[in-house]
Amino acid sequence: MKTILILLGAVFLLSACSPTVGSEKWCKQLKEKAKGEWTANEAVEFTKNCIIRLDDDKK
Repeated sequence: MKTILILLGAVFLLSACSPTVGSEKWCKQLKEKAKGEWTANEAVEFTKNCIIRLDDDKK
């Protein structure tokens, strides 16, 4: 039981380190990553959030 709690705690701490998808930090991190390592979902989100940036405020 103690081992499971330690593993869950480690997973929680490590998952909290990744930036939010679509944030500027996420876009920068993905630009530095080799394009061959991107997943299909990352490519779609990168296009939507980092290249096109559909902001409703700027209409």
